[in-house]
Amino acid sequence: MLEQLILSGVGPARQLGPVAFMPRMNLITGDNGLGKSFILDVAWWALTRTWARGVPASPQPTAKTSAIQFRYSKATGVHEERIVFSHADGVWPLKAARPPIPGVVIYAGVDGSFSAWDPARNYWTDKEAAAVRPRAFNFTPDQVWHGLPAETSQINKPIWHCRGLVHDWVLWQRGNDPAFDDLVKVLDALSPSGMEKLVPGSPVQVGEDVTEQPSLRMPYGQDVPLVHASAGMRRIAALAYLLVWTWREHLRASERTRRKPAREVIFLIDEIECHLHPQWQRRIVPALLKVMHALTGKQVPVQLLVATHSPLVLASVEPSFDESKDGVFQLQLRDGQAVIEQESWAKQGDVVNWLVSSAFGLQQARSVEAEEAIEAAEAWMRGDKDQLPGHLNTQARIHKALEQSLAGHDDFWPRWIVAARSRERT
Repeated sequence: MLEQLILSGVGPARQLGPVAFMPRMNLITGDNGLGKSFILDVAWWALTRTWARGVPASPQPTAKTSAIQFRYSKATGVHEERIVFSHADGVWPLKAARPPIPGVVIYAGVDGSFSAWDPARNYWTDKEAAAVRPRAFNFTPDQVWHGLPAETSQINKPIWHCRGLVHDWVLWQRGNDPAFDDLVKVLDALSPSGMEKLVPGSPVQVGEDVTEQPSLRMPYGQDVPLVHASAGMRRIAALAYLLVWTWREHLRASERTRRKPAREVIFLIDEIECHLHPQWQRRIVPALLKVMHALTGKQVPVQLLVATHSPLVLASVEPSFDESKDGVFQLQLRDGQAVIEQESWAKQGDVVNWLVSSAFGLQQARSVEAEEAIEAAEAWMRGDKDQLPGHLNTQARIHKALEQSLAGHDDFWPRWIVAARSRERT
């Protein structure tokens, strides 16, 4: 499991960290552009020695030294490295020594891309084998669905690392393959609720294309082609497929190479709530903690590194949050530099309280207009005329703004009405 990350002269700050990750849940919050995705990219590189999208992190132009320091642990011990960027070669040089294996690592990008690192297929000690085998499996959004070809071929015949969701789902289903049973289990585990289970329907054809497509059986009884399902359903289906494909191919490769299967799984997920309905947002993290048990029937240790903007995601982990295993980290701007700090854990109780907590920092869990009107009303009730904006500098204007932005049953109305009437009497 990844334990620590320190970035110097690279990324959004002169130094970012140390970030002391927890062994189970790590939820990373913060405004756009402060480096949440960048931290996940570097975490992936530290664990796999590859860049998920093929683009290495760039050193800061003015930094004398740019370095990435990391530490991760597994059952056999702790591994720690500090890699300094080589300006002469333009690379992050890797040590020749064989590093420990952190486990199976899966990275879900916000754009629908996926990356998978399998110690049985991507980790080779022989230089000749390492030269021809992939260092990781990096899928574009289209390749998740239609297959990941190898860079080599045999007599003009393509070699496939993965045939893709469309091909494998239908093949598994038609052939009664045990992999399809695994897919059903994972889809069930990742479903939003007991009333909205993700259940495969029968393969269907779309339009004039005779290629059979996977489908989902909707609550209203119709089998809808997966390509026509909602964006949220497609994202969960892709995650379920990649998890089943990665784990089954890992077990197969472990048996073929006489290795023991990995005992840890690390999920890195960027904006986990992307495309998901609130019902799903408040279930997805707890589901990911349990999905490996659903897949294997065993308690496989899982570490999550999740970037999120969703207060529902944070509210969803309150019942299971354990301060010895889990952490919430906030990225914020301070003196022109991004900083990341672990937040003191405190249950907020509901989404509104999470919105106005330090994790998200809103003054009001309302529209911008409602917040502005309430702040003007508060200043007016205090008699602080200097704090009133020009367009809300009278009682009448403030009252009109409140009427336009607040619901009739809003909790703020009694305070305002009492104060306004009291002012009128005096």
